[in-house]
Amino acid sequence: MTSGPRRTVPHPADPFVRRKPLPSPLPKPPSEDPEAAARVRAILDSPSYRVASEDFDFLASDPVRGLRLQMDYLKPEFGLRANNVVHTIVVFGSSRICEPREARRRLDALRAAGPSGDGAREYAKRLAIAERVLDNSRYYDVARAFGRLVAEANARTGDGQTLIITGGGPGIMEAANRGAFDAGAKTIGLNISLPREQFPNPYVSPELCFNFHYFALRKLHFLQRAMALVAFPGGYGTLDELFEVLTLSQTRKIRPMPIVLVGERHWRKVINFDYMVDEGVIDPEDRELFWFAESADEIWAGIEKWEQEKEERFGSGR
Repeated sequence: MTSGPRRTVPHPADPFVRRKPLPSPLPKPPSEDPEAAARVRAILDSPSYRVASEDFDFLASDPVRGLRLQMDYLKPEFGLRANNVVHTIVVFGSSRICEPREARRRLDALRAAGPSGDGAREYAKRLAIAERVLDNSRYYDVARAFGRLVAEANARTGDGQTLIITGGGPGIMEAANRGAFDAGAKTIGLNISLPREQFPNPYVSPELCFNFHYFALRKLHFLQRAMALVAFPGGYGTLDELFEVLTLSQTRKIRPMPIVLVGERHWRKVINFDYMVDEGVIDPEDRELFWFAESADEIWAGIEKWEQEKEERFGSGR
């Protein structure tokens, strides 16, 4: 066998640095065109020259909304997967319902201040509201106790895969996250970017606190892993989330899940579900999509009973 000519194998090229620069990094000399440097600077300063992923004006524009929706979904999704979150229990409720000690302090301060320039009638209204907030502050304790119950039950299973998830804000959301935090469990908060400054509550696990731009994507993540929804007394936001879940369950766009309304007296005043049945705008079976509860133990016992009966009737695959 005849060997061919010996060839020299070159040294590996430096992966970052050339021995001689390419022409493009070299500016055009002023001797060739005195105005070239200014024109190049104008090009570099132009928005069109920005790398797309670093061009915030471009990313915020209407044509790129689809990409923003994807990013709003994907970042939390990757975070939840990385933390092995399989199931969640969603807790909604008013951000204005604080813990009893704080509610009492605010009421006492209002009483001590007395009527101001807004007059006696307006003062009486504010005083009545503060008294109602104090009365409703008991739900803070219920939500906190429930968060702890879920965390302790999850710890007993050993997989750590079912977590409390809230909107990440104050009030009832804080209480539910706090209860799980008290038990040493991870807990999730899905915050939303709003025009006014806001902060997540301090009991959400840092690696599981996400800030959304779009309400729609936030709602999707609330339900994507949800195995139950617990709604405490609340305002527009709570009603919005509650009716969305009821509608999705009614239409079977999602599999019906336990939906627990905490505080029967409150809910019966806010929404007359029985009247809706009587008026024929919902069916009796739609009224059966939820039930009422008052205590943390009652909430958790109801969810366990619902899940057990579902498995007995339909099997674990449904």
